[in-house]
Amino acid sequence: MKTKKVSILTSVFHHHLHSKSQKYLGSLPHLQKLVIHPIPNSRTQVLESIKNPKFNNLDQTSYTPISKIHTQSTPKLESRNDDDVWLIMKDEARSDADQEPILSNYYFTSILSHHTIESALSHHLSTKLCDSNLPSATLNNLFMEVFTCDQEVVKAVKDDLKAVKERDPACVSYVHCFLHFKGFLACQAYRASHKLWLQNRKNLALLIQNRVSEVFALDIHPGAKMGSGLLFDHATGVVVGETAVVGDNVSILHNVTLGGTGKSGGDRHPKVGDGVLIGAGTCVLGNVRIGEGAKIGAGSVVVKDVPARTTAVGNPAKLIGGKGNPVKLDKVPSHTMDHTSHIEFYDYVV
Repeated sequence: MKTKKVSILTSVFHHHLHSKSQKYLGSLPHLQKLVIHPIPNSRTQVLESIKNPKFNNLDQTSYTPISKIHTQSTPKLESRNDDDVWLIMKDEARSDADQEPILSNYYFTSILSHHTIESALSHHLSTKLCDSNLPSATLNNLFMEVFTCDQEVVKAVKDDLKAVKERDPACVSYVHCFLHFKGFLACQAYRASHKLWLQNRKNLALLIQNRVSEVFALDIHPGAKMGSGLLFDHATGVVVGETAVVGDNVSILHNVTLGGTGKSGGDRHPKVGDGVLIGAGTCVLGNVRIGEGAKIGAGSVVVKDVPARTTAVGNPAKLIGGKGNPVKLDKVPSHTMDHTSHIEFYDYVV
């Protein structure tokens, strides 16, 4: 009898509390349409809530694959431009989250909650580069300011994504590159710092350079000029000096230095043409020119100009085929990523 009375009192109390909550929430302008549903309090009700549509909105993300959610902003495949990597990225993020539900929140926060690639990139970079003295909110606002005001920068971001996806066999998707490839992320942070440098906001630009160096282990001076469609493969140890120029569709591997040769100021760093491939561990030193479509073999030290569509290798670097009649490349090396064709090999290993 006592148990029955307690049960009745508990039910009355829950009903009274539920009514009061509804009345209070209904008085708030932004919550007038909110409806509070009773929470299932038994295993039977929980199981029933999965089958019964009226309970489906209790925790929709628990029962509905993420690929079925947040689809309003993405047009159907047949009506959209497949060149828009942002829309493709969002589809990839949904698919990845369905395959690995433990990452659902990560993908939602990093990709799916954003309406534009500018917003997602600003958020992701600010999360990566913030520290105790440099809040992520401050960096996010700064990156958004740059990316939303210059669509050329946004186009370069998308070109870089395409370059990585097309040239690096280790890159399984656009979203994989966007979230995890530090060469890509460092390049986009450079693009923001370069804009600030051109606006004479040099202290901010140098601060971003410093944080990129600390977090991603590569150092690109904000004064350098770089094109689009760039691949920094692995990227660890890459150094690009202040007056360096890098063209479009260039591929650069890890531990590459585009540096100067002394302490003199002025124009003192390399100029790299379009379509160039620079192998791992290469040093290009001084105000030398690497012609369009040239290839520099891994571990080379380049201190003189390299003609277009030729291959230079060694320390100091020499042209394959000789200076008088160098072998000419018939394909763009930065696209083929072929590091060994036309390079002579010997019957011994040093």
